[in-house]
Amino acid sequence: MAKHVNSWGHFPACPQQAIQPAWQDQIGPLLTTARNNGKPVLPFGMGRSYGDSCMGSRDQVIQTTGLNHMIEFDPLTGRLSCESGVTLDSILQIVVPQGWFLPVTPGTRFVTIGGAIANDVHGKNHHLTGTFGQHIKRFMLQRSDGQTLLCSPDSNPQFYAATIAGLGLTGIILWAELQLKKITNSALNVETVRYSSLAEFFQLSAESAQDYEYTVAWIDCLARGKQLGRGHFMRANHATASTTTPPLKARKLSVPLMPPISLINPLSLRLFNTAYYHRQQRRSQHCVTGYDPFFYPLDGIHQWNRIYGPRGFQQYQCVIPQHNAEAGTQALLEAISTAGVGSFLAVLKVFGDKPSPGLLSFPRPGATLALDFPRHEIHSPQLFDTLDRLVHESGGAIYPAKDSHTPGHYFREAYPHWQQLEALRDPALQSRFWQRLTG
Repeated sequence: MAKHVNSWGHFPACPQQAIQPAWQDQIGPLLTTARNNGKPVLPFGMGRSYGDSCMGSRDQVIQTTGLNHMIEFDPLTGRLSCESGVTLDSILQIVVPQGWFLPVTPGTRFVTIGGAIANDVHGKNHHLTGTFGQHIKRFMLQRSDGQTLLCSPDSNPQFYAATIAGLGLTGIILWAELQLKKITNSALNVETVRYSSLAEFFQLSAESAQDYEYTVAWIDCLARGKQLGRGHFMRANHATASTTTPPLKARKLSVPLMPPISLINPLSLRLFNTAYYHRQQRRSQHCVTGYDPFFYPLDGIHQWNRIYGPRGFQQYQCVIPQHNAEAGTQALLEAISTAGVGSFLAVLKVFGDKPSPGLLSFPRPGATLALDFPRHEIHSPQLFDTLDRLVHESGGAIYPAKDSHTPGHYFREAYPHWQQLEALRDPALQSRFWQRLTG
């Protein structure tokens, strides 16, 4: 039985009709039928992509969350094999008590391992560990011609490279094998530094790169002048074995209904950003915290995307190359501040130089900025045009998992290997994103 699903940003407003298989052997026939009928579909996991990269070109998707079975876990080596619909949350519940952790994690644990591979997600430790795809040892790919391909750096390497960050276009991943990270404690020793300028952010990032595994900053995107880019810089390492681990708190908050209008507006944003920046009075503050509030703060509010109302929101995430990172980021923040269309969730991070095996992987050396914009703000289209131009002129790129607006020529220049992916794309799979940007 099919149901309707949406992207996390509820934009574009194109509900997807989802077929929900429960077993691996159901995937092949579904793909073959789509191929023979000339009606492309698309794999769909938990729906945490923000734009149209998770939307089928015909608004038909195959939701893989029914493929949620663990296959094998070796607590001595940290190798885990599971079906592609298993969520990072389910993996953490099993492996953390046995002294293992995800090698890379995005800002939500409610994504499938298939989705994490398809978007080659990154985390707060990219400068040391790279992307999620670098820790995938192998996976099984189902194609619409009936083939199942075992993909690894040594077996079908072209499909391995095209599927990592391949946006679900090369086939449907049936299962994958992941190398986990050994830890002695799941808690984090965190230092939060309140800083006052963009230059200070880049100084803190450089100072912290070698000694801290996890680094990221929240920024006040409405600050201007000498305070442009001010915020809280967080740097952390896993705690030692002797450190007392704070208990995990059960999720209690929820947005039960979507309000008729967005709860985010210029006044509430300015009040929130000012209050949040000043909530920490001292320059530096240390704490020990569980992994949940550090890595997944928004997961504590179920369905938080509803606060933006029925028109939804767009997240804008870009990367500015290393040689132009500070000047390019400054230009972006100045444009956002001048427009007065801010974000209460604005994140700034410096990527490292760990190359991904994925052909279309987003992270590259430089600074990445991510912000949420309510769709009701009438200036958003003009602002996005300005931001896109600044990113393009800097030689940067937009994150496909968050995009729903980028001009095709900008995308094709930022991702020059797109034609290699197109050559390996399964004819039964097509997305609104890919159709929009490649024609």
